[in-house]
Amino acid sequence: MGLNIQIVIDCRNPHQLADWWAETLQWAVEPQDAAFIRSMIEQGFATGDQTITHRGNLVWKDGAAIRPPEEIASKAPTRRLLFQIGLEEKTGKNRVHWDLNLAGRDKDEVRSELETRGATFLWTASQGPHSWHTMADPEGNEFCIS
Repeated sequence: MGLNIQIVIDCRNPHQLADWWAETLQWAVEPQDAAFIRSMIEQGFATGDQTITHRGNLVWKDGAAIRPPEEIASKAPTRRLLFQIGLEEKTGKNRVHWDLNLAGRDKDEVRSELETRGATFLWTASQGPHSWHTMADPEGNEFCIS
């Protein structure tokens, strides 16, 4: 039996970064239930300062998740990225990063598109006939495109 995976990314602005990665991966931002959030506040399990309004919706302030669109309604998604508040600034290279397989798209074209949306080009590398660009998302988290 395979395992499901959730990767958690500490960041300063989880909702904005979740939006950015959802667009980049063509995934969907996981909806948050405003009625449930309000009920948690009314019952004393949460406070209003634990929420914000993002894109017109009441959401939990400290986190946002994305999933592949075909898994957005699943109660047990097999793949999920969770963006959560991290209080410290990023100070060094990520020990873990992800590689985006461009499925035949031109990596220079994708690099340009990502830079237009706030990514930063870091360097190009190669191994044998394979080459890739290492990039950073708007908060500086490294990822590769090839």
